[in-house]
Amino acid sequence: MPSRITLGAIEADVVFKDIRNVHLTVLPPKGRVRISAPRHMALDTVRVFALSKLGWIKAQRENMAAQEREAPREYLERESHYVWGRRYLLKLVEVDAAPSVELRHRALVLATRSSADAAARDTVLARWYREQVRLRAATLVAEWSRTLGLDTPRIHVQHMKTKWGSCSPARRSIRLNTELAKKPPGCLEYIVVHELVHLLEPTHNERFKALMRTFLPEWEERRRELNQLPVRHEEWDY
Repeated sequence: MPSRITLGAIEADVVFKDIRNVHLTVLPPKGRVRISAPRHMALDTVRVFALSKLGWIKAQRENMAAQEREAPREYLERESHYVWGRRYLLKLVEVDAAPSVELRHRALVLATRSSADAAARDTVLARWYREQVRLRAATLVAEWSRTLGLDTPRIHVQHMKTKWGSCSPARRSIRLNTELAKKPPGCLEYIVVHELVHLLEPTHNERFKALMRTFLPEWEERRRELNQLPVRHEEWDY
């Protein structure tokens, strides 16, 4: 069971793990604070660390509170959906065949069997979004790996509730959020470069920032754009 510490008016869950360093995370959508700490570290030491980061924690919580949320999707005719930053109107088609998704002009055509309900349509579209990210990311990862002098890592695409991407240097792999298929293409490229740079520098220290400025000078603008866009309407947990 996680321990809990109080940081003024903010409570934080502390989970002790077999790790070397402390990891602090502020989780959407409500700004829950989670701290992963080495097993040998005293709880008071974790609290002192968290208090030193209190300004950053409050800023993250304020940003999350201000971020716009998508309306819940009902998968009805002419409902708005986004693909690579562009708005499309949903067109529902009944077929006696395997489900499919297709873009036609400004319409997102979702073909399913007549028995498909909203949950089934959501599953079909989520699978399609995942494939869009996988295809575009494969090209970006290959190109940027060459630029950064890296061996191309493995790519995993999945629905992630708290992150746009993650990196595992030990496994030489990166993970990307399916939701990136809804955002402008530059956002996906920013996340790809961000995670690949972590293969060179695992932390967000000054070296990491210098590498990002060198290879993607506008990375901070792209990060701001991504963080200002509406996020999926759901209660995220961990």
